[in-house]
Amino acid sequence: MATPRERAERFHDLHRSGPPLVLANAWDAASARILEEAGAPAIATSSAAMAWALGYPDGQRAPRDEIVAAIARICRAVRAPVSADVERGFGGSPADVGETVRAIVRAGAIGVNLEDGKAADGRTLVAPDVLADRIRAARQAAGAEGVPLFVNARIDTYFVPAPDPAARFKDTLARAARYVDAGADGIFVPGLADLAEIGELVRAVPRPVNILAWPGAPTVPALAAVGVRRVSVGCSPMQAVLGLTRRIGRELLSAGTYDAMAGDSISVADANALFASR
Repeated sequence: MATPRERAERFHDLHRSGPPLVLANAWDAASARILEEAGAPAIATSSAAMAWALGYPDGQRAPRDEIVAAIARICRAVRAPVSADVERGFGGSPADVGETVRAIVRAGAIGVNLEDGKAADGRTLVAPDVLADRIRAARQAAGAEGVPLFVNARIDTYFVPAPDPAARFKDTLARAARYVDAGADGIFVPGLADLAEIGELVRAVPRPVNILAWPGAPTVPALAAVGVRRVSVGCSPMQAVLGLTRRIGRELLSAGTYDAMAGDSISVADANALFASR
């Protein structure tokens, strides 16, 4: 069984060479284990999908203790390194972020996503100093636990209105530089989908760049061609699962038939086998 340090070092290595690290984000132990069985070299969680699975809306509405417990279950179910999306750190201060990071490291995670996010007006982002301070707190907390945590800094410039796209991209680069200086190991810019702009970002940022993919977004090979080192899909897998579940329910409760369950269902024996040796 690999130590936390060994899992963290393996996760860092996955960003450095070879094909891009592709992460089909999980939300519970079963989804994490099925993704690992499919060949995922690492597991990343989706904060939105985890919140929904726990019965809360996205946006730090789920209690931190419940999120940490869910992460612990995922880490117990898989051998692959696990990176946890902890949104803004589940607290208003860098000290709160440090406490969150200590908890998720003790739960078994070796990476985190931390985001800057929208300001109170919903139309602008918080000042970059806010996330920079949280990154430093996360780095310090993980260091005290003896784990070389991979900190993926999420920049939300593409989630707010942008009357001047050139200014938005310039702000993205400035924030990326600030977060790298604070200790970020990777830069994540969800919402950015233009390949030329992505390539420019990759060339400008001295850390692995993570791009969020969704149906219709550039393919993994196309992203790899412009230098992207990490591709994730966020809550999209759970959205697909929820859509299927809704279809199953509507068919069952209206027609009284079961065709929607016939597709790609796995057997009870195969499901049990996923966890038999854990």
